Amino acid sequence: MDQEAQESVHHEQYLTFRSAGEDYAIGILQVKEIIPYDGSTKVPMAPEVVSGLINLRGKAVPVIDLAIKFGAKKTTSTNRTCVVIVDLVLGNEEIVMGILTDSVRNVIDIPAAEIDDAPNFGTGIASRYLKGLAKINDAFIPIIDVETVMAPEDILASVLPQEHEEEEEEEKEEVPSEDEAYPSEL
Repeated sequence: MDQEAQESVHHEQYLTFRSAGEDYAIGILQVKEIIPYDGSTKVPMAPEVVSGLINLRGKAVPVIDLAIKFGAKKTTSTNRTCVVIVDLVLGNEEIVMGILTDSVRNVIDIPAAEIDDAPNFGTGIASRYLKGLAKINDAFIPIIDVETVMAPEDILASVLPQEHEEEEEEEKEEVPSEDEAYPSEL
């Protein structure tokens, strides 16, 4: 393989966006589409991180406010606020979810050599949520591990209530009938 072909193999494309005034990136292959944010329908009793549900061509799609997830204030809606629609595989299930962002920046190629491992400190967010740090023009951009960010039980419990209810039913102890609890002695 010639050198140009080798270099292209080691580049990946990432979508960059802003949330809570910080730049982040996610792998472009996980991005299904980007839509303007026109508000969402609140989900009763959902954690604050769940901004709500949006209607995407007839399907209810949960939207997660990344700013809240990372410990910042709720995203303020502007004319640049977008929802990045992502395809995720959580467990054995494919799920479509939205990430609420301040704005979408651009798609960039990042050579693998320019991505460092996520540090355990100094990024403002838990390292388990990061795939790495991309070095771009003397700055570092955290690359988000979308499956990990979107997978916590507090989020899944609110956006997949039917699954959660099934788990609760399985966890309930069976109460023995009166005959089983007090067998008659012969």
